[in-house]
Amino acid sequence: MNDAPFFQPPHCALVTEPMNAHTATAYEYTRVVASRRSALQQIEVLDTPAYGRVLRIDGTTMTSEADEFFYHENLVHVPAVAHARPVHGAIIGGGDGGALREMLKHACLETATVIEIDPAVVEISSRYLPGIHQGAFRDPRTTLEFGDGREWLSRQRQPLDLLLMDLTDPTGAAHALYTDEFYSLCRARLAPAGVLGLHVQSPVARPRTFTRIVRTLQSVFRHVRPYFIFVPTYGTWFGMATASMELDPLADTAEGLCSRLEEMNLGKLKYYNASTHYAGFALPNFVAEHLRADVPLVSSGAPRLDEDPEFQQWAGGHGERQQTAGVAERCPAAV
Repeated sequence: MNDAPFFQPPHCALVTEPMNAHTATAYEYTRVVASRRSALQQIEVLDTPAYGRVLRIDGTTMTSEADEFFYHENLVHVPAVAHARPVHGAIIGGGDGGALREMLKHACLETATVIEIDPAVVEISSRYLPGIHQGAFRDPRTTLEFGDGREWLSRQRQPLDLLLMDLTDPTGAAHALYTDEFYSLCRARLAPAGVLGLHVQSPVARPRTFTRIVRTLQSVFRHVRPYFIFVPTYGTWFGMATASMELDPLADTAEGLCSRLEEMNLGKLKYYNASTHYAGFALPNFVAEHLRADVPLVSSGAPRLDEDPEFQQWAGGHGERQQTAGVAERCPAAV
């Protein structure tokens, strides 16, 4: 039996992140640009040959300069374009500013609030990741709130047209933002035709986690539509979803959606267009089969997602717990 640690970077130049018990993704880095342990988590910015600057939190890649548009354009524009005219928007999480940047491309938007639990994420991203936020934090429509997203939402009285969850994985305190109780709060704070947009994990790397999140959304909202993209730095096919009581992102015709996009004039986008809007919602047979599985909903009284066997194995069991150790901690000479 091989007892060597799962993670053995040659010359401290390789980041390897397990996706589950049996697969991992990896990329080379050349320099640790910034490394800080805030009151809540370890935050790092790395220089990499393949992806430019990469933001990592607690040893997990959040976003990169080179491929952030795969994630941010789809997280924002799929629900926002389906809504057609969002006026009041909010993002829980999203401290790198990428989702905010895309949300602000909608000229009809009057208010955009970012609720980030850790001020250090915004501070570090503002300084070291200008290519991602592109000045979005300074837009006059932007309001930054630092604190717990659930508490902020419970105090919110302005109905929201567009609510986005740009969160870390469902571990620790973030798990509460994946429950049916929290999704019910989201539903209560949305305008009648408002829409929730969020990521729902990977049906390939973590199929049971994906299924539980989507089925939980379906227990709260009338219209739930999962859709899929590949995110290079995540190393897998990744799931997102829209959830609404009235809005169905597939209700419009292709011609109507193309006309709406022309009127919106969102500027130059690298990924999203009318064709990708519809393509992402195509459900392969294996995904449809996952969604028919009998799984427990995510709630305060049910087993946690990070206690599920597939997630528990991903979170440990390979010697070093990679998702909680920073590159700078493992390789201080690289800083």
